[in-house]
Parts: sequence; structure tokens; C-alpha cells
Amino acid sequence: MIKLICLFFSLFPRKVVRLFGRPLGILWFDILRFRRQVVLSNLRIAFPDWSEEKRIQIGRQSVYNMLDNFFELFLIPTIDQKWIDRNIIFHDEHLLKEAFAKNKGVFLLSLHLGNGDLLANLLAFKKYPVFLITKFFRSQWLNRLWFSVRGAQGVQYIEPHGERTPFAILKAIKNKASVGFVLDQHMGRPFGVRNVFFGRPVGTAYGLALFVLKTQSPVVLAYNYEGADGKNHAVFETIEGLEKFYQIDSADREQTLVLLTQVFTDKIEEIVRRYPEQWMWIHRRWKWKGS
Repeated sequence: MIKLICLFFSLFPRKVVRLFGRPLGILWFDILRFRRQVVLSNLRIAFPDWSEEKRIQIGRQSVYNMLDNFFELFLIPTIDQKWIDRNIIFHDEHLLKEAFAKNKGVFLLSLHLGNGDLLANLLAFKKYPVFLITKFFRSQWLNRLWFSVRGAQGVQYIEPHGERTPFAILKAIKNKASVGFVLDQHMGRPFGVRNVFFGRPVGTAYGLALFVLKTQSPVVLAYNYEGADGKNHAVFETIEGLEKFYQIDSADREQTLVLLTQVFTDKIEEIVRRYPEQWMWIHRRWKWKGS
């Protein structure tokens, strides 16, 4: 069934496939108004100077993009080089190649902006070894179904809080693969630390900071966005200055994790400010409790 669905969508240009999400977007945001107030509340926190009209406009575009991206997932199993040449533009891929050339594995920092699953599979198609940390369903049947599409080009997945998660991450890095961390959602204690996002306290997972300190492997910011040209733009940026965090006293380790996580959060905020209409505002990001 899944193969037939993917084959059906492969018959259409990418722009047409993404339009399948538009009616659902209208139903979601404009008719049922599901989580509409969460979206607008988040936008008020992030952009207090905007008019309510602009917040509604950006919130609507965000939900539309999210659902457009969902239908685009069904194109992943049929991706080939001709499709990539027609639809994707890569920016500064040489930075990713340089990070891999250090032979220490690569950590990918990303966020829920654009179509992250598409980006991961584009990298896998180009023969970059990619592992993503992501939640699994309780049902093995649903996992097989869902990840057969999400990982069709060879992306592999690691559960975020499993008993063997640290070993899986370190093994991937030892084997000179890349491991992707998505750090733009709320994470409370014990896996999260307090930091600041858009000037307000949030909880953010400190796992990436922990493994970066342990391995000293390079970190590359990797994300994609929809351009006005109708193409998907895959962007890579290096995060400089991490070396200053490596030489730390064990007594200061917790504070170092907080500071390094803030560096990553600042990069994510920078990208969200650049493309606010493409970030996933439906998530309750500002939920941190306590000091």
C-alpha cells in the first residue's frame, strides 16, 4: 500500500505534491483552529512588536508548510539524481565535507524548520552516513510503516532515551557517521537544562552538548527551507569556537553543558528569526518551570 502511495505521488511535480497539504492546512488552522491559540501565543512571545494580523499570517503559513511537508515525505522513496537536480539547491555543502574529512564523526544540529526528513534522506542519498535521534511509536507495526518512508534512502534512527542510546550515538561517531540532534523542542529535567530562547526561559535537551564535550567531534548546523523560487534549499553552517568548552574542570561541567546548549539554542533562534513562517510554532516551547 505504501509503495503504491509513493508511486502515485511520484507521478506529480514536487510543487503539486505539496499542494495536497493545503486543504488540510485550511481545515487545521482556519476552520477547526486546532492549536491556533498555541501558535499565536508562541508568536506573541517571540515577536511582541508584530501586529496580531502579521502573527496570524505567519502562523497560517507555518501550519500550511508543515502539512505540505507531510505529503512531500511520500516522495522520499523515489528520489533520484534528476529529481534532486530539479528541486534542490545545496548551500555550502563543502562545510559538511570538511567536517567529515576530520574523521571524527559529525554532529548535525537541526530544528523543525523546512522538511528535516527530506534533508536527512538527501544526505543519505549522497552517501553521507546519517543517524537521527527521534521518538518511536509503541507499535512495531507503525514503526515499520512510518520509518520505511522516513528512512527510505538509508537514514537510520536512534531512540532518544533508551538504555543503549549513548552507546548507539558513540558507536555511530566512532564509525565516522553523522548523528542529528533536533534541539528546538521543550525538554525538562532530568534531560533538559534551562536556557534562553527569544529572551524567555526554556528547557532544552543537553545531550548534544554532552556528546560534543566527550568526543570533540565537529558540529554542523544543517537545515532546509522553501525558497521563493519554488525549490528546497539545503543549508550547512559550521559552528565555530567550540574548542574553548573542551578544556574544563569537572566541577564546572554542568555549567559548561548549559553554556554550550545556549550556543546551539542561539543558532536555532537565528534561523527561526530568518524564516519564521517555516518553523513549527504549534509546539509549546516555553514550558520551563522553576529557576
